[in-house]
Amino acid sequence: MHSLQFTAESSSNGMVERDFTVGDVPGVLWSPVSGGDHAPLVLMGHGGGNHKKHPAMSGRARCLVTGCGFHVAVIDAPGHGDRPRTAHDEAEIAELFRARAAGEPEGPIVVRYNAHLAERAVPEYQATLDALQELPEIGADGPVGYWGINMGTAIGIPFVAADPRITAAVFGQHWPDVLAQKAQQITIPIEFDLQWDDEHISREEGLALFDAFASKEKSLHVNSGKHKELPRFEVDSAVRFFARHLGGAVPSLA
Repeated sequence: MHSLQFTAESSSNGMVERDFTVGDVPGVLWSPVSGGDHAPLVLMGHGGGNHKKHPAMSGRARCLVTGCGFHVAVIDAPGHGDRPRTAHDEAEIAELFRARAAGEPEGPIVVRYNAHLAERAVPEYQATLDALQELPEIGADGPVGYWGINMGTAIGIPFVAADPRITAAVFGQHWPDVLAQKAQQITIPIEFDLQWDDEHISREEGLALFDAFASKEKSLHVNSGKHKELPRFEVDSAVRFFARHLGGAVPSLA
């Protein structure tokens, strides 16, 4: 079992940012400047080709930290961010770029590669959650959420299916192929994002993944637009979703 080691710290505009490692996995923890003792924790998963401090991650974290008083943590997925790529990573990425240049469907490659990454990342997320819950400002008894779109969904669904500590989750924008069976094991409240004009994931595929969740409370958020045009207001919706299900006041977002 690996302990968490903090490696850097900074703060701005009411939020503390602390880099950490759990074993050889790098991550970042954002917290309220006030400390946020025993506040809820939201784990996030970044998108494919991105990293733990991508603007989408830090922006969502700021909304949760300053709007709700939560802690938020992200780790670099295997082969992403500050983590080296394996030969397998390089081969899959090269194949993806080849298909893209040839105008061939990217989905089969992304689904296969993301499933491989999830096998590696799920135990890393569980170890990270173990370590974070040992921190006195978080503790082992507080509620935990998960938020991941695209590759964050590919990793997040098997992670949430395997870990009963997660009590609410936001997913979206992925194919159902290898995820539907795991989604059938998930019964916690779910919010799911789908782009109606996604050029990679068909409406039928997106709806099939949403339908697979066994949750009694699940909300489908469909917007017009292509894969990378998920509206900014869906972030506000997700923040309110976590505030409702993890505790605390629902923030008033402009």
